[in-house]
Amino acid sequence: MLTLGTGLKTAAAVALSLAMGSSLLHAQTAPQFTYRYTTGAPAKTPWVTQLERFAKDVEEESGGKIKIDQFIAAQLGNEQDTAQQIARGRIDMGGFSAGAVALLAPEIALFQMPFYFKNYAELDCTLDTALTKPVTDLLAKKGVQFLGWTEVGTVDIYGKKPFLTPKEVNGLKAAAASNKVNSMMWEALGANPSFIGITEVSSAFQTGLAEVGATIITFYFPSGLGKVAPVMTRLELYDAPGIIMMNKATYDKMPKDMQAALLKAVARRPADLLRKEIRGFEDVLRGMHVKAGGQMIQATPAQREEWRKVVQPVWPKIVKEVGGESEKFFQAMEAGRKSCEGKS
Repeated sequence: MLTLGTGLKTAAAVALSLAMGSSLLHAQTAPQFTYRYTTGAPAKTPWVTQLERFAKDVEEESGGKIKIDQFIAAQLGNEQDTAQQIARGRIDMGGFSAGAVALLAPEIALFQMPFYFKNYAELDCTLDTALTKPVTDLLAKKGVQFLGWTEVGTVDIYGKKPFLTPKEVNGLKAAAASNKVNSMMWEALGANPSFIGITEVSSAFQTGLAEVGATIITFYFPSGLGKVAPVMTRLELYDAPGIIMMNKATYDKMPKDMQAALLKAVARRPADLLRKEIRGFEDVLRGMHVKAGGQMIQATPAQREEWRKVVQPVWPKIVKEVGGESEKFFQAMEAGRKSCEGKS
C-alpha cells in the first residue's frame, strides 16, 4: 500500500513528466522563423482575410516552423515607404499595389496604362502567362523576391456628373495621382491635372479645385469621397493588380524545405481566387454607394472604346517616360496580351 508521502511523490513525478513532455512538444512546434508582413489594408476587409488565411497556410505547410506576424492598416508605414523597406531588408514581406512596387521597378507602372487591356480576362491571362517571370526578374535586381499576384481593384472616373465621352473632361481640373502615367492620361484627354493627396481630395471637390478624378471603389466609398463627388462612371481605365513580395536576401537564407513550404502556401490560393474575392467586394461597395444615394453609371463597350482611341496614341510616350527597361517590358506585355486577346 502506498503511503501518503509516496503518493504525493508519485503524483509530483507524473506532473513533472507531463510538464517536461509538454515543454518538449512546444519546443518542437514553436516557430523557428518569424517574418513580418505589412499591408495598408484596414481591418475587416478581404485583403486582411486573405492575409490571415495565408499566415495559417504557411504555418500548416511548414509544420509550425514559420510564423507570419501580421501588421495591417499601415501600422509599419504607408505602402510607398514599406515597399522600399522590404527591398532594404527592414521588413520581411508584404502585399502591395503595382503603383507602390513601381517605385522599386518603374516598368511595373505600365500596368496602369489606361485602357490598354480590353477586359479583366485579358489582363489576368497576360499577368499569369507572360509577365510573372519578367516581374520576378525585375524585382530580383532590386533585392525583392516575387511571391505571387493578388488584386487591388478597378479604376473608374468619378465626379459630380457622369463622364461618358472623352470630350466631357476636356478643360476640367483633374485630381491626379503622383505618377507620370496618370498625368499623361489626363493631358491626353484635354484635362488639367494637378497632384492632390488622397487626404485632400474630398475638400478639393468641395472647393472646386478638382472636378474629375479616377480611383478604385474600395477607396472611393469607404473614404466618403462618394458623398462630395457622388457619380462614378464605370469605364475600367485599368485594373490594378497587387503583388505579394519578400526581401530576397531573407528568402534566400531560408532552408530549402522552408522555401518550399512558403511557396506551397502561396499556391494553395491561386491568383484567380484572390481576384474574384476582391472583385466581389467591389460589387458589394458599388451597391452600397447606390443605396446611399450615389450613382453608378455603366459605360457601354462602344463608349469605352471611344476613350481608348483617344488615349492610345499616348501609350508610346508613357512607355518611354516610365524608364528602366520599359521598352523590353512593354514588348513582353504586348506579346502576352496578343496571345490572350479575345478572352472574356
